[in-house]
Amino acid sequence: MENCKPALTPSKPHSQLLVTEDTPLPDATLYRSLVGALQYLTFTQTDIAHSVGVVYQFMHQPTDAHFFLVKRILRYIKGTLTCGLTYQAASSATLSAYSDSDWAANINTRRSITAYVVFLGANPVSWQSKRQVFVSCSSTEAEYKALAHCATNVCWL
Repeated sequence: MENCKPALTPSKPHSQLLVTEDTPLPDATLYRSLVGALQYLTFTQTDIAHSVGVVYQFMHQPTDAHFFLVKRILRYIKGTLTCGLTYQAASSATLSAYSDSDWAANINTRRSITAYVVFLGANPVSWQSKRQVFVSCSSTEAEYKALAHCATNVCWL
């Protein structure tokens, strides 16, 4: 992977894999090691958090297709080694938050994905993207759950 071509994004848009897609890896040790290292990297490189969360779901029985996704994340990291979060002093200490959900986004469980980001001035201070615990019956319900989760975090901050 040292001489690979960098990828522009950590994953292809709207690409989803089934749990059983493609042939299982004979030895999943390398896959698990790479995904664990990528998960640790998400603390400082938040733009890969969602993609790493997707490949993390296949830790028990990874396949060649899942390993291809891990390689794409590594190619993306190669192209963004000089990028990162920067924090700037701000005259305003305004707390603002944004939330969103993707209704029934996971094709394996049909659960929605919730995401939020909280800013203090112009600096991001808290963020999360995760699959909702229960299946939402509508996009409105999924959005309401995302908003409630975000508001809980803002109150805690």
